[in-house]
This record gives sequence, C-alpha cells and structure tokens, in this order.
Amino acid sequence: MRLRHIEVFNAIYLCGTISAAAKFLNVSQPSLSKTLRHAEDQLGFKLFRRVRGRLLPTEEAHVVYRESREVYAKLETLQQACRSLRAGEGGRVSVAAVHSAGLAAAPAAIARFRKQRPDVVFDVRTFHQDEALRALFDRTCEVAIVWDAALHPRVAAQRIGGGELVLVFPRGAFSNVGDRIPISSLVGQDVIGITASGPVGDLWAAAHAKLGGEVREVVSAHTFFVAAALVREGAGVAILDELTARAYADDRLEFRKLDPPVRFDVMAVHLEDRPLSQLATKFISELRKELERTLAGD
Repeated sequence: MRLRHIEVFNAIYLCGTISAAAKFLNVSQPSLSKTLRHAEDQLGFKLFRRVRGRLLPTEEAHVVYRESREVYAKLETLQQACRSLRAGEGGRVSVAAVHSAGLAAAPAAIARFRKQRPDVVFDVRTFHQDEALRALFDRTCEVAIVWDAALHPRVAAQRIGGGELVLVFPRGAFSNVGDRIPISSLVGQDVIGITASGPVGDLWAAAHAKLGGEVREVVSAHTFFVAAALVREGAGVAILDELTARAYADDRLEFRKLDPPVRFDVMAVHLEDRPLSQLATKFISELRKELERTLAGD
C-alpha cells in the first residue's frame, strides 16, 4: 500500500462513508473512491462492503487497520512537523543523556528553553554512557549528553561543561573538613561503589585502585542517583559526580571535592553526517549556561 492508500483507508475506516471521509480529507468523493479501488486492486482483496449506505470493513480491513495505525500516526506527525517548519515555528528536539545530566541539569535547561519557545517539544531519555551513544548511532536521538566522549570518526563533540568527582557523605560523618577532602578518607568507611557508569565510573575505579584493598565496599550501585539515595539513608559514603551531589545535597547529605582533584568533562555529541538543527544548537547553548550555573554553586 502507498502512503496515500493508507491515508484514504484510515479515513474511510474511521468515518464509515465515502462522503464523510472525503469531507475529512478535504477531497472530492470521486477522487476518494478511485483511490480506494486502486488500493484494493493493488492488495488483491476487498477492504469494505457496502451495507445500507455505509461501508463496513471486511475482516481483512481490520487486520490492515491494526497494522497501519502506527504508520498513519507517523504520517500525521510528519505532516505536523512540515506545517510547523513551513510556518517557521515549533519543532522537536530529541536528547539522550547520561543519568546524572538527564536528571539534574537537563530538566532545568529544558524548562528555561520552553519558557521562551513553548511551541518546541522535547523527547528526553536517560541512559548509561554506552547506551546514550548507541541511541545516537541508532538515530533515535539527535544529540547525546555524555561524559568525556572517546573520539569516534562518526561523531562530532563539543565540551559544554566540566566538573569534579566528590565525596558524598551523611551530614556530620566527618568532622573538621575543609573545602576538599583526601580520598584516603574512604579508608575505614562503608563505601557505596559504582559499576557500569562509563568514563566517570572509570575515574572512580582508578581512584579506588590507588587505595588498594583498603576500601570496604558494602553496596554496588549502577547509577549515581541510587548511590546518592543510599548515602542519604546512611548506608555509607560514595564517590560521585558533582552534578548528582549538588542535586541531592540537603540537610541529611553533604559533599566535598577530592584532594587531589579528579575532573571530568560534559560533552554534547552528534553524528557527523547529521548536523544539529537550529533548535538543538540553541538547546545546547542553554544547557551550557545551566551547567555553568549548577557547577558554580559552591
């Protein structure tokens, strides 16, 4: 079936008559009838039978309708997008982000962006690092917000911010701490470890290795936010990224940067053969500002 066949079929299926479907699609009845006959000729079976002035779907039509609904919905989405582009307004930005960026800085940036452009729709998904990059390669997102992205021949990357790893601990767990705390402070503590967290997790693993077997890891978490929640509940201390720490800091939880510093970059990446839209470019600019505000909040 051609797309025009699907459009006409769905209109008749939902409206029940040629006249109502023609009015719905704003075309003439003869034109609609001709398109329906052509679709049936192409398929080799009838889609409707006439009963007392109405067109009733055949059993085959019910199957075709179920299978074509998603295609028809995407066609309507495409038409709406084209109308918006023609009018110079609206649009959609699809973003894949590592959990920390997607649950901390990105929501604030999106809210600020939409105050100025309420006609723009966002599709935001959070992943681990490798999953966010996979979404980019699968073209299910336009831009990915990740940590220290490794160079790849298909990817263009720009740095939009940077932070440090911090020690997150229940408030009052350490006495007389300054602005920074040595990583050796982990020794003798119940530590919540991080697994499968990409480059930032690798930084923690390297820092962990420097302490040898002196760290007592009591829980292994797969996201920084889960680790922060565990610290808040008094389950131990954790080395986390600064974005997560700032998002979770409250009267039960505090954090300090490490001594010596362990730094990371926040990157916005997209496919080389898929240049960013103007909307995505403006969103990245807003996200850069939000990261500056967030990470400057000492």
